[in-house]
Amino acid sequence: MPKTCVILNPTARSERARRWAERLRAICDDAFLCATVRAGDAEQLARKAVAEGYEQIVAAGGDGTIHEVVNGLADSEAALGLMPMGTMNVFATELGIPPNDLGRCWDIIRAARTRLIDLPTANGKHFVQLAGVGLDAQVVKETSRTFKRNFGPLSYLISAAQIASRRPPRLLIESEDALTEEGSFVLVGNGRFYGGPFPFFKHAVIDDGLLDVLVFKQIGYLDLLKYLQNVIFTSAITTREVEYFQTRRLRVSSTEEVPVELDGELVDGCPVEFTLRPRRLRVLAPI
Repeated sequence: MPKTCVILNPTARSERARRWAERLRAICDDAFLCATVRAGDAEQLARKAVAEGYEQIVAAGGDGTIHEVVNGLADSEAALGLMPMGTMNVFATELGIPPNDLGRCWDIIRAARTRLIDLPTANGKHFVQLAGVGLDAQVVKETSRTFKRNFGPLSYLISAAQIASRRPPRLLIESEDALTEEGSFVLVGNGRFYGGPFPFFKHAVIDDGLLDVLVFKQIGYLDLLKYLQNVIFTSAITTREVEYFQTRRLRVSSTEEVPVELDGELVDGCPVEFTLRPRRLRVLAPI
């Protein structure tokens, strides 16, 4: 087995995750295991593991842990492994990795079969699955860690309901592939799924060299929730209030203070420029 480092977020989903962590320690007996203490630790641990020659670096946690680990191993030849055990595991779903079967996940890592996928960036910060400008980033910003521990994914829906009555920001969209120039909410996908098993980005392929973009035009948040049904539950987006396009580069700006999230983690807000490095990230995945 290649030299492997497992980076564990031991606080994900409280008691349930602690039980998973105990099992993880028993399963990964031939790997080096280290645990995070605070936000940002996983990125630093991944960067250190790369410097020490680890060939496989495994993120044991949710999408937030994966986000940090990817930013630590980016620009290296190390492969990313997943042991999904957090609140949200959208990236694992995208790759067909089972979120509740750590034994199967470890078998995938031991098999050491790699897949090359695209690596998007936003203002130089990497992400693997999705990014949001506006509503969903505001939800992330206003959902506390305690709230997430108590309610899991439902916590985001509760926060969204509280925010929905507010006036949305005016976002300026710049891309040679976009038709619209303004919006109130923007989602950027590398893969198909957003928020769980919901195929928001109908034509996304995680290694096609393209970003998939949804622009919700100048509509209020309450109206936006209605249009989300069209995005989620139809094979093709038919409403004129939502534009869907693919591109290699996108810039979103605003005269207002608008938050941005990458893989569910808050980063600096607008303006934000999205780019993509085709097939640059190695991931351990079932073939």
